Parts: sequence; C-alpha cells; structure tokens
Amino acid sequence: MSQGAAEQYDAIVLGAGAAGLFCAATAGQRGKRVLLLDHAPEPGRKIVISGGGRCNFTNLHTAPDRYLSSNGHFAKSALSRYTAADFVALVDAYGIAWHEKTLGQLFCDGSAKQIVAMLLEECAKGSVTLQCGQAIGEIGHADGVFQVAHGGQMAQASALVIATGGPSIPKMGATGLAYDLARRFGLKVVQPRPGLVPLTLAGDEALFRDLSGVSTEVVARCGKASFREAALFTHRGLSGPAILQVSSYWTRGDTVTAQFLPDRTEGWLRTLKRERPRQAFRTAMRDALPERLADALCARLGLEGELVGLTDKALAAAEAKLMRWPFLPDGSEGFAKAEVTAGGIDTAGLSSKTMEARSVPGLYAIGEAVDVTGWLGGYNFQWAWASARAAGLAL
Repeated sequence: MSQGAAEQYDAIVLGAGAAGLFCAATAGQRGKRVLLLDHAPEPGRKIVISGGGRCNFTNLHTAPDRYLSSNGHFAKSALSRYTAADFVALVDAYGIAWHEKTLGQLFCDGSAKQIVAMLLEECAKGSVTLQCGQAIGEIGHADGVFQVAHGGQMAQASALVIATGGPSIPKMGATGLAYDLARRFGLKVVQPRPGLVPLTLAGDEALFRDLSGVSTEVVARCGKASFREAALFTHRGLSGPAILQVSSYWTRGDTVTAQFLPDRTEGWLRTLKRERPRQAFRTAMRDALPERLADALCARLGLEGELVGLTDKALAAAEAKLMRWPFLPDGSEGFAKAEVTAGGIDTAGLSSKTMEARSVPGLYAIGEAVDVTGWLGGYNFQWAWASARAAGLAL
C-alpha cells in the first residue's frame, strides 16, 4: 500500500492490555488522534483473568522499593505522579465496588471485566480507534514518522508506543514482540526471565512432592529479599505467595530458605521440653504445623520420642534448621506459569519522566515491556497505570 493511502494518527499504541489501554485513553482525552492495535481478539485479556477474575488493580503500599529493575530509581518519577489513590479515584468515579483483601491489595467486589469496561469507556471518551484481532505486520520508521501495517491496512504517526508486555502467560497471546522492536530501534534489553513463578525441586528435595497441596505461613528468603506469606507445596516443587515473591529475585544456583513457624521465638522447643517433658517431639511439631508437613520435617530432622529424651543441643539445632530450612530449586515453571516477566527493555535508554526512548524521538515503551517488575499484589498494575499515564501525557 502506498504511503499516501496510510491512515494518519498522532500516536499508534501497540498492545491493548492495561498499559496500552490507559495510555491511549490518556492521550486521546488530550485531543490526540490515537490508534490502539492488538493481535488478540479482544482487549484486556490478562486483566480479565487476573486476581482470580477480580483484578488486583493496585496496591495501597505502592513505593519504588517494591519494584525490581537494573535501575532502582527509574520507577520513582512515574509512580509519584500517578499514585494508587489516583487510580482508586477513577475506579470510584465509575461506581466499581472494591475491597482490600490483604497487605494493601485492592480487588473488584465483582468482576475484572468492570476494569476493562472502564478502560474502554475512557478510550471512547478520547475517541481512540481500537482494532483487535489484527496481526501487526511490518513496522517502518523514516523522517520522524512511524508506519505500521495491520490487517491489510497501513497507519502512520509521529509517535509509537510499545505496550505489548512480556512473554509471560503465552496462552493469552503474549509474545516477545516488545523486545524485537526495541532491539530493532537500537534499545538494549535486560535478559527477560519468568517473575512471580512457582519454583521446581529435584533430587532429594523432590521428596517434598508427597506434600502436594499442603500450605503454611513462612518467611521465604532469597538473597536480601524476604517475604512473609503462605508457601504451598506442589507436585513439582514450591509455590504460594511467599515463593512467588522470592522467585523474582531467584537465579539458578541460589538457595531459597523457608522460616517455618515465624511466630515462634528462639528456645520454644526447649521451653516446651521443660513444660511438657513427656510430649512427643512429633506431637509438638503437629501442634504447630499441618500434620503431613510436620511428619515430613520430623523425618528429615531425625528426631523421635519424648522431648525429655532429647538434648537441648539437639532441640536448638532443630529450631535453627526450622528457622532457615534450605531449598535448592533446580528451575522454575517458566513463562507459562509466570504472572509477570522480569527484565525487559533497558530503562537506561528511556526517559523516566515520559518513557520516551532517548535515541529515537517519538518511540515510547511502557508497562511490563520495560525492565520494571513489581511485587505480587497489584504493584504491576500500578506500574502499568503510572507508566502509561506518563507516556500518554507526553505524546
């Protein structure tokens, strides 16, 4: 198709997920002519399945230190200029009922589809042209103009926004397009890896697979990162919120430790020995932990019989092991089970204020495509909103 036949826009946004929808709406409501494209048949697919279908749309405790990035300061600007309270105000304006579940996590009372409907209405207010179910073809750039082929048509704009996310959850249509585009335009990419993902165990540690389905509260640690939430044993290894959190900090070869019984103070077994000398060690463990887990830990600690028959030294050693029980994962369940992608387009090549590429005027990258990854619990949605707003105001 000749250039003359191309539809003209002020901005073309690639990806109609959380970040793309919000960016397009922001720019459209500022009077910009915006085209929003997605190869998926409908917009906001990952929003719809998020939070068990109720969308954990933000977190009240959002702060830059809850994000992983090669540049820990990059997220500060966008997050400070569009806060969790700002997004909550938008949700409230649409009459969407919500509740705080735990740890500042906000969910819809009803359905995640309400958030998608709200974003689509925001796009409609900005007269955004939304086209889904169309393969994105050749993307060209010359003389400050971007040209995008899509579904047999051609569109041109002076700005192009990469909002196609990362490769996590490929069954929802996720791809690595963002990185291909970034590299093509000379931007570096921090090696993408699965984030917020279950970890797998092998060898001797695979014995814990017998505990599949057992959950207990722990403090999970990996390096300097630590999270107190539930851990879940699975038929392949470890999952649950505490494990998903530390997985973003884990790299192959790292040990993950679990502090079982985080509310027990040092010396609790020795105190129990004095108070109930005839109690069996196994009974003491079963009183404190799920029975199957207690039995598995007893077997690995190698302690049996009444407390009175066990030395204080042996009990102190058991307490120490329970405080930092080591697991050496052999891998993760990969992008198929990852809630997010860690790594992505290197922030060194982007403006933290506008999300524009420093070396390519008019090219922007937002949301999960960028090397900014939040904790579990609504932080990644808040990054999507904040980075989208920053770009949308700059377009």
